[in-house]
Amino acid sequence: MTNPAKRPVTAVIVVAAGSGERLGYGMPKAKVPLGGETILTHALRGVAAADVARQICVAVPKGDTQLRALCAAFAAELGDSSTQITVVDGGSTRSDSVRSALAALLDGTEAVLVHDAARALTPERVFHRVADALAAGAKAVIPAIPVVDTVKTVIETHGDDAAVAPELVTGTAPREALRAVQTPQGFEVATLRRAHDAALLFDDAQSAAVTDDAMLVELLGVPVHAVRGASQSLKITTPLDLIIAEGLLEGPLGIRWVEG
Repeated sequence: MTNPAKRPVTAVIVVAAGSGERLGYGMPKAKVPLGGETILTHALRGVAAADVARQICVAVPKGDTQLRALCAAFAAELGDSSTQITVVDGGSTRSDSVRSALAALLDGTEAVLVHDAARALTPERVFHRVADALAAGAKAVIPAIPVVDTVKTVIETHGDDAAVAPELVTGTAPREALRAVQTPQGFEVATLRRAHDAALLFDDAQSAAVTDDAMLVELLGVPVHAVRGASQSLKITTPLDLIIAEGLLEGPLGIRWVEG
């Protein structure tokens, strides 16, 4: 691990403005209970434990006073920590939320890690791998894990084929070259700001095609490097994901027993 003193001045953006509709709790995902606490609380604890940032900037649903109060309570829990907690209103899209947080970063911030609160169990070592790669000179870094399933490309079927099945396989992707991408994704601040500024000019179709911040940076032609992620850094999106996350928390050795 890189000497923390040699890392650039870093902030972590925690994106916690999602509606959580697919979880079925009728509340923003960040408020959903996990192991007796909220998903956001677990995410914030993981970020703080990694100790890579002087600022944690949390994007919450606009007008959500409960999540703002939760962040204030977490800041109080940190006590005299040198890490500053900032809360901003998220937007209608993930990109809007990240842009809002980027505007609130402290002066002098050189690197930023963008982390989904839904990946609440991400271990500290993943944050360190991303931060170390940025310290070594990368402008964009993602944590990723190998894809274990066979992945097919398909198209929607028409005519007679539609009566047989809704989709037709057109090919099989080479699994050894595929990775499932996680967060936190790390960036040089100036590069990520430039990528988001460029995205403001996208039409609706282009905006809809963008699924993460790394893709925005790729579109600038900036190399994106990958480091090893962790299997327990799953994204809690569906009720099954929440059950798996609960199981990881209740394991005999806690979440750190999982390889990765």
